[in-house]
Amino acid sequence: MTDRQEARTVVVESTAEEATQLVAKLFESIICEAAAARGACHLALAGGTTPHRLYQYLAAKGASGRVPWDGAWVFFGDERDVPHDHVESNYGMTQRTLLDHVPIPPSRIHPMPADADDLAAAAAAYERTIRTFVPAGPDGVPQFDLILLGMGGDGHVASLFPSIEPAAEEGKLVQACFVPVLGRHRMTFTFTLINAARNVILLVTGSDKADAVAGVLGDDEAAKRRLPGAAVVPKDGKLFMVLDAPAASRAGLKSS
Repeated sequence: MTDRQEARTVVVESTAEEATQLVAKLFESIICEAAAARGACHLALAGGTTPHRLYQYLAAKGASGRVPWDGAWVFFGDERDVPHDHVESNYGMTQRTLLDHVPIPPSRIHPMPADADDLAAAAAAYERTIRTFVPAGPDGVPQFDLILLGMGGDGHVASLFPSIEPAAEEGKLVQACFVPVLGRHRMTFTFTLINAARNVILLVTGSDKADAVAGVLGDDEAAKRRLPGAAVVPKDGKLFMVLDAPAASRAGLKSS
């Protein structure tokens, strides 16, 4: 189904495996289109458990030569306060499952320095890196060709949790924050940067996300204000929200 009012395409697949396969096809298609149109593709990848299988799919097909991986620039939408080789690192997981298996030049891969002593300064430095390498859109904000996101059971996307105040500074693109529910520091893209993208894919699977999905897709504006996922509304781009049936079960949607 397509929600034209919010320029959002919502697709429900029966299983998490089918949802992940669909996202893999979308992912590859966007890279190919961006490389053909602009000679490069600027990506922001997600961490956590949901994209793990997606990266395995992409890695398995990485040697086929169909996808111009050598034209990709890779960034990360958020990161935990651990070294890159730590088991909890989003970059570390992505490196093991995808980046080590596709021919992206190492100089084009930019992990977040979220284990820095001064996280605010590190976030500002990462924003400068993005502004250096990612071309700006019409409003001057760097415009990623694709930002991949997951969503938690509390509706959080990237590391924008319900308890986190959005960056107060107008135009701030990368934010350092403390997440009280986790007792941990994070670095994350802000909605300013996310919503400037040409394409955003929100992959959500599992019954534990069903309430959050229903809230994001529902008509209760007060509920939406409590769910960061509802604030993902690309200004000029496309949002693809890909769900499995358990995640969509309380939103009144059926699989295609």
